Amino acid sequence: MTHTIFIDGEAGTTGLEIRERLEARSDLKLMLLGDRRRDVGARREALNSADAVILCLPDDAAKEAVSMIENPAVRVIDASTAFRVDPDWTYGFAEMAPGQREAIAASTRVSNPGCYPTGFIGLVRPLVSAGIMPAGWPVTVNAVSGYSGGGKAMIAEFEDGEGAPPFRAYGMTLKHKHVPEMTKRTGLERPVLFAPAVGAYRQGMLVEVPLHLSALPGSPSVEVVHGALAEAYAGQRFVEVAELEATEAMAGISPEGLNGTNRMRLHVFGDRGGEQVRLVALLDNLGKGASGAAVQNLNLMLGLDETAGLN
Repeated sequence: MTHTIFIDGEAGTTGLEIRERLEARSDLKLMLLGDRRRDVGARREALNSADAVILCLPDDAAKEAVSMIENPAVRVIDASTAFRVDPDWTYGFAEMAPGQREAIAASTRVSNPGCYPTGFIGLVRPLVSAGIMPAGWPVTVNAVSGYSGGGKAMIAEFEDGEGAPPFRAYGMTLKHKHVPEMTKRTGLERPVLFAPAVGAYRQGMLVEVPLHLSALPGSPSVEVVHGALAEAYAGQRFVEVAELEATEAMAGISPEGLNGTNRMRLHVFGDRGGEQVRLVALLDNLGKGASGAAVQNLNLMLGLDETAGLN
């Protein structure tokens, strides 16, 4: 059986990445509007006739697109932030918790996670669930992404403009749109302090959570923290936890290490027996942080091999 897929917003960075991952597959047929993409009637027809729709649009445009879908059989994956904390939408991070994969497969409305939140949730949720980190704990997350995560304007600034900085911290108002998603999906009760940055490279991401172990209840060891993460992701295809021995031998970590994949690798850097750790997630902001996750969710929603089209 061949499933028809419509990508609304296929010309954007995420849309292009998703199209590239799907167009070579024989089990899927892409509905492409081409020059008719601005034709409201043609767009409405595509939104209602496809087996699945992937929205790669700004928040308001995504909400408008959803309002145009009248066919209850159409499955929708939204890559914007519009529905990521909406209780009527399933959160599309299959490895996040037991039963999440099944919930995605059974849903017709799935919100694709943000790239930064994917790394943060991957690191912190298992610690909250295991009781290692109290839900009311004040948590700081530092992160750097390639400039492709900023969309066409930022890509042009770094690739075509002059004087683009090698590194830029942003989100200085502490009101980044990812904070509600990060807080809710980890089970935390107080807003996360999020310190994002962009670097002068195209894609790839590091998300880091530093922790004072001696300040946490029970003063958990590095091994306990690592064990909680390893247990949470045991057997997962796309999320792995690096062995402590391998992490200890690393002098540094490049944000581009998993580019082109749908994988995320979690590291626990710390002096064994010490009082501090640096939890670091490595992922491709356009892979597991965007298009790869969308394809993974699409596979689940259509009852296909979860790994189809992914590496």
